[in-house]
Amino acid sequence: MVELQENQSKDMDEGMALAMETEGKERKRKRKKMKEEGGRPLCQDPLDLLGRDLMLRVLNNLDARSVARCLVVSLSWNRVASSDLLWTSKCEELWNGKAHIPRLSLVQGVSKLDAYSLSVMDGKRTRIVKDDLCDHVWEFHFTKVAPEYWRNLDPYWKGNGPPMHRYFHKDGSQTADPGDKVWGGHECCYTIVTSIIGEGKIREHYVRINRWLPLAVSRKQDWSWEMSNNFYCYSSVPDPCKEGGTGPLFLVM
Repeated sequence: MVELQENQSKDMDEGMALAMETEGKERKRKRKKMKEEGGRPLCQDPLDLLGRDLMLRVLNNLDARSVARCLVVSLSWNRVASSDLLWTSKCEELWNGKAHIPRLSLVQGVSKLDAYSLSVMDGKRTRIVKDDLCDHVWEFHFTKVAPEYWRNLDPYWKGNGPPMHRYFHKDGSQTADPGDKVWGGHECCYTIVTSIIGEGKIREHYVRINRWLPLAVSRKQDWSWEMSNNFYCYSSVPDPCKEGGTGPLFLVM
């Protein structure tokens, strides 16, 4: 099986190289013909004119969407426009200011172009999974409509200390920081509820802790998460420098 895959990969590389060589010969033939007829080419491929290195510099000044369009111009343009040298900086621009970096975009062997695409798709995801819950530290606070007694115990409202934190664990349990007055040492477990109707459309999606009110899930523009109901709110603490990234290893729709 491995030998077959290697042969297929080799055949694809040879086929692409042959196609690029044929494409280059065809461009040279057309230019030569026009010169023989006493004319000048009305247009010339910028890649032929500038060369790969200068073309990379030009493309590096474009936004990611424009560079992506260059991928379909030709095989030779695709090889330049898909370069890791180019998309490394595009990924850095995309990730700048984001609260979390998707784990699936940092997998070893993934090209920077694929890393960019996977990051964009994962950043649009609003379906939370266990990896998201367990990978992050969560800030917890009561809402304005919560009973006054609860809010009086909450540093978020009293301004008398650091925010309360909650931690989700792979075994389905939840814990808090030592000495948390609200926590009280009681046992907690969580569940993620997702109901899907036809064509993969999500009808209902929430997180429930014990038998308390469900937490509606939302995603912010900086890719951070928020879970809330009428009485309390959870917000994921930014961790963009976490080694290996966070979240699921595979794309979740």
